Amino acid sequence: MKVLVLNCGSSSVKYKLYDTDANIVLAEGLAERIGMQGSRIKHLGLGENIKISIEYALSGHEEAIKTVLHLFTHDNYGVIKNIDEIQAVGHRILHGGERFSSPVAIDNEVLDLLIQCVELAPLHMQHNIAGIKICQKLINHATQVAVFDTEFHQTMPDYAYIYPIPYDYYKKYKVRKYGFHGISHKYVAQRVAEILCDKSKVEDLKIISCHLGNGASLCAIKSGKSIDTTMGLTPLAGLMMGTRSGDIDPAVIPFLAEKERISLEEVVKVLNEKSGVLGIFGASSDFRDVIKDAGAGNDRARLALDMFIYRVAKSIGSLIPVMGGLDILVFTAGIGENSSEIRRRICEKFVNIGIEIDEQLNLENGAEIEISTVNSTVKVLVIPTDEEKMIAQETISVAKCCSSHKMIS
Repeated sequence: MKVLVLNCGSSSVKYKLYDTDANIVLAEGLAERIGMQGSRIKHLGLGENIKISIEYALSGHEEAIKTVLHLFTHDNYGVIKNIDEIQAVGHRILHGGERFSSPVAIDNEVLDLLIQCVELAPLHMQHNIAGIKICQKLINHATQVAVFDTEFHQTMPDYAYIYPIPYDYYKKYKVRKYGFHGISHKYVAQRVAEILCDKSKVEDLKIISCHLGNGASLCAIKSGKSIDTTMGLTPLAGLMMGTRSGDIDPAVIPFLAEKERISLEEVVKVLNEKSGVLGIFGASSDFRDVIKDAGAGNDRARLALDMFIYRVAKSIGSLIPVMGGLDILVFTAGIGENSSEIRRRICEKFVNIGIEIDEQLNLENGAEIEISTVNSTVKVLVIPTDEEKMIAQETISVAKCCSSHKMIS
């Protein structure tokens, strides 16, 4: 089965085309700066045999997706003969609210329910839905599947996701913790199960997954299910991130609005786009720059790095009693996979509970590896995440189910 995975952002479309029968990625890439000058597509095909970056006048998302589909069948660097070969499209959907606890085939009823979720994440959801509608038009023979970033966290107990505000707000507006990065956390949990399947009873494992990138979140996973996570109603909550503040005193918002004479919406924009590491360091939100400048003696870079490590460690500590212990600590995503320094400094905070990492093993970045010593009371793993592969797997399951129903009917 050939499956296209799409992630539509405000000015970008990230894509990956799988041949699941051959278990290979046929093509992948990124259409970026959509609707702006200098829009282009970076495209990679057939195991890096084809690598191109071409500027296109991408006026909108439909033009971008049309161009990507054209690249798939291009005379010189195409990977399929006809678009009809694509049997399913998996759409990464940021928010499923309480309505969706599993991936689902998209029909008119599902689309209407997704539109109702837009108010929970308007900046992301409107573009996710646009991608669905475009694919329904351009690839209308394929099964369209929604895979939700919130879905994995639907197993959280009510005492973990209800906010301590008047309960009526939850009943009327569904104001609660939802959590994000669920596709990544679910992938990590599955890989842990596969890695340790002959060594442990996976259903008994207590795992903390640390998705550390420009966006960052932790997830407490017990018996393969999410029971708590750090992000909340929106991805702004939880850890300090590249440009997001993470958890702060909510009274800061009206205070800054009054002092700066700006609207509440403008303060929230500052918390999303100008805070976190960027807000403290000032020069960049890229952790490579922060680490480099901190090492060179830049005090604000040092402070940003110290704050990030402190807050991640504090949040890990808060999730251990939630599960009644900790068996596996996993680092994933850009920083988690590639920063040996940040991994080391976080793990050093837990020597009191017996976490011990091998300094040499920890120096290896970007690989799937166990970095804890044989004496460590907790296994510490680095697992590169693959959210697109997870979406493809979920999409195949839904598409096959739909095909079976059609055959029966």
